[in-house]
Amino acid sequence: MEFTQQQAFRSLNQSVEKANEIGVNANITILDKAGHLKAFIRMDDAFLGSIDISMGKAKTAMLFRMNSEAVGEFLNPENKTYGMVNTNGGLIGFKGGVPVTSENEIVAYIGVSGGSPEQDFEIATAGSRI
Repeated sequence: MEFTQQQAFRSLNQSVEKANEIGVNANITILDKAGHLKAFIRMDDAFLGSIDISMGKAKTAMLFRMNSEAVGEFLNPENKTYGMVNTNGGLIGFKGGVPVTSENEIVAYIGVSGGSPEQDFEIATAGSRI
């Protein structure tokens, strides 16, 4: 299934609506299944430094087809995976990157940064089901 522009904007709008609802100015990145940029927004007053973080969260979710915080479990030092965080141009292992699904199939990935990890996850989750 191809991820359409209409679906990308629906996901983006759902996320922006949630961000506004909880009072977070976020950067929101949407990648297609192959990891290519499909949509992005930097909300007014969102941190510039969070642009790369939102992209990294979406990319991390895409590379492993799971939430970015689940990837973070593999990155814990006790797992003896030293250096894994530096692979693939850098991985981000905390909340805010999730797969986007349609009809129970992954069609894209979303990454959000601008609030706390919990807030970013809430915003990403809002846009993850289209």
